Amino acid sequence: MGSWRDAILKDFVPHVSKLTLVADPDALLTEEKLALALRNRGFDLIEFNDPVEFRYAYESQYRSLWDRGERTDLVVILRVHGAELEALPYDLLQAGRKLAFDLGGLFPNLSYPVIEKLDRSFLDALYDTQKKAIPDRMGDNTTKDFILRHVFGIAAELINNQVDLLRVLLRVHYNRIRIPELLSARLLQVLMLHGDFQTWPLNEIISDEEAFFAFLQERWPVFLDRLGSGEQVSEDVSEYGLKYPCPDFLPFDHQDIRVYIDNLFVEGKLTPVRKPKINFESQSWLRSGIVKTEAADDDIRLSRLLEIVEKAVPVGDTCFQDWLAFAAKWAELGALIHSGCLTCDRESFQKIGAEINQVFAGWLRSHYASLMNLPPANPVMLHHVPRRLARDLEDAADSKVALIVVDGLSLDQWVSIRQIMHEQDRSLVMRESAAFAWIPTLTSISRQSIFSGKPPLYFPTSISTTNSEANLWRQFWEGIGLSRLDIAYQRGLGDGDVRTAIEATLNPGKTRAVGLVIDKVDKIMHGMQLGVAGMHNQINQWCHKGFLTDLVGYLLDNHYQVWLTSDHGNIECQGKGRLSEGVIAETRGERVRIYPTSELRDSVAMTVPFAREWQPIGLPPGFFPLMAEESYAFVKEGEIIVGHGGVSIEEVIVPLVKFERKAR
Repeated sequence: MGSWRDAILKDFVPHVSKLTLVADPDALLTEEKLALALRNRGFDLIEFNDPVEFRYAYESQYRSLWDRGERTDLVVILRVHGAELEALPYDLLQAGRKLAFDLGGLFPNLSYPVIEKLDRSFLDALYDTQKKAIPDRMGDNTTKDFILRHVFGIAAELINNQVDLLRVLLRVHYNRIRIPELLSARLLQVLMLHGDFQTWPLNEIISDEEAFFAFLQERWPVFLDRLGSGEQVSEDVSEYGLKYPCPDFLPFDHQDIRVYIDNLFVEGKLTPVRKPKINFESQSWLRSGIVKTEAADDDIRLSRLLEIVEKAVPVGDTCFQDWLAFAAKWAELGALIHSGCLTCDRESFQKIGAEINQVFAGWLRSHYASLMNLPPANPVMLHHVPRRLARDLEDAADSKVALIVVDGLSLDQWVSIRQIMHEQDRSLVMRESAAFAWIPTLTSISRQSIFSGKPPLYFPTSISTTNSEANLWRQFWEGIGLSRLDIAYQRGLGDGDVRTAIEATLNPGKTRAVGLVIDKVDKIMHGMQLGVAGMHNQINQWCHKGFLTDLVGYLLDNHYQVWLTSDHGNIECQGKGRLSEGVIAETRGERVRIYPTSELRDSVAMTVPFAREWQPIGLPPGFFPLMAEESYAFVKEGEIIVGHGGVSIEEVIVPLVKFERKAR
């Protein structure tokens, strides 16, 4: 027996039935690798959520093909239990065969309420363990302990001292491993039985990555002072202003701990401190955590980041989480390069980037389609974001959500302005992740997908404009039960006084869902003549004026849950020549051209060696993209521009940030 996917795939033999209806309450079929395997077998997946939207996709993309005698294998997925399939429209029930899958069938001896909370990426480890030794029937706590040990590698009962605990927490938080809340609570419960840990802030640092790194940051100066003096730190550490309780001193120099510390400072998770009296030359692992001179610090950080990036490039048939994690490291390097390093550093960075983006583009072509239908609890694509916000609203009757879309902001530019925002408002907590933009990475496509909560397939009439965003935003929220008066949308923001700018749109006492577009970065990009380095400089200047920080602060002060993202990033491009094709291209961008038929697109592609066709994944009929490869553009030969529309990491993977306030 192979993986858990094989138990499902055995029921999907091509050409058995043109339509298969699947009850999938646990979102198994939309797991990335299983969705990819189904597509490789020729099956198209579509979810039945909104009946009207489904009917449009079904009739336009499949029913019409069947009527012409063409063959497809369509899988309709419902987040319901098997018996509820009968609620589907009669014509579907007549035409399709019926299947049902759930976690209970895959893991019959484990507690269902526990395993249903587990991210589907962890099912492989759980299934492999189950195969090696079939466990007896387990209750909730036994299942939790089983998963902690065999999936996350945490044997809570064997954590006996500070080093054991720090080793576990560093591995989890550095690698951004998401432990479900009920498992974190179980880990906390077991650790609190250990007398040495009862004074630790475990309820915060186990489940909260930001709190854990803040805890380490507070203890780092204490450790350095003890190291510098060669003596024990005084019992009175009040001068350090520690927010988190005991312990005051952490064993950063233990061999199992210090292997993480250098990377944490290099990757921006911890901030170096000034300790001029400490001689760090003999202990180089300390170097990244101590400020010396700006130039020397940048040189060392650049060297270490290059090492980390080269080792972290995803290879082979990797999963989307690996590319998101890598993009964060690549963005830290890009921010450092573009914010003042030497020209030779930028040239080396661009050369490495070209090689990485070739690998990334290849991965996208085979894996991108499998991301569309992933559950929105942790948004992976931009149309998942409002669906996640809707869940936040459902959790509390009086909650309010605000979504800020910074048009054109790339992940490395976010890294630059993140620090400025932190300096402007030390109370901000930024919970950072990233998401995939829609391809082609054009504003009218990707930004509309954000505000509609849908793939571009469902807004064909407005695919080339952003003028329908307000209506799409309202339709989404009205669809989950809000009234029109509860919903607000405004674009064209970026300058001036925040209250004055949004007072006509936002009523904090009434508005429950607000969407805001800041277009300042996009304007900077389209007027940029100094490349990405010049763009970083201008974005930083804009951010120093404080509009973004003030906007986030105003929304938080009015009790909104505040999220920020971008519709696409940008990349520095070199012109390879304009295309002389008359009017056959419906959209003529700098990085992408859109054609009404695949034949027209393919005929142009044959004459352009630096461009490649992109399959119209999630796009409406009559929408066939041709994209410039690597960092090339459809502009005058040799011209340097900052553009978007392609499939580079810089354009496709964008920031996704949730803001909170520190407890005051």
